[in-house]
Amino acid sequence: MATNPSLSELLKNYRELIGRVDELCAAIGEEFPEEIVCRAGCAGCCRHLTLLPVEAIALAVAMYELPPTQADMIRDRARKSAPDGPCPLLMDERCLLYAARPLICRTHGLPLLTRLDDVPQVDFCPENFRGVTNLPGSAVIDLERLNTALVAVDALFRREYFPEGRAGRDRYTIAEALLLQL
Repeated sequence: MATNPSLSELLKNYRELIGRVDELCAAIGEEFPEEIVCRAGCAGCCRHLTLLPVEAIALAVAMYELPPTQADMIRDRARKSAPDGPCPLLMDERCLLYAARPLICRTHGLPLLTRLDDVPQVDFCPENFRGVTNLPGSAVIDLERLNTALVAVDALFRREYFPEGRAGRDRYTIAEALLLQL
């Protein structure tokens, strides 16, 4: 094992998970192109959320890859954002860091299998799948399974990223992630 792995190496598992989720979301979109109305400019679900450390650091890395003027503008928006308001990355109904958006943003609006009092239910944006009464299992994302994978990836990341004896925070708001100093 390398003694001082780079952030790129440490984020490899997270990026692989994102890749698998993107493939799943794309397959659902291809199977139901008429039923999914989520498009650029559709931003009703773009709220100021909290992220696990691996997601926060990945977002911070994306910020460092931007031209300085754009990164400064986003940081200014992050400083002014409210925790209960719209996402600080939302500008003109579009995400300013769409390619680096967190996992939850990638699955918003799609059919998610959740459990309420141990009763399975499928939830999705009310604008999507209008009139659809039955969905195949291949079109539904098991949120518990996805979150389990994300938590495992985060645990591996934290073990390598944070110095021994210092676990870091459990959650970061998107604004806090955008303001992280790496």
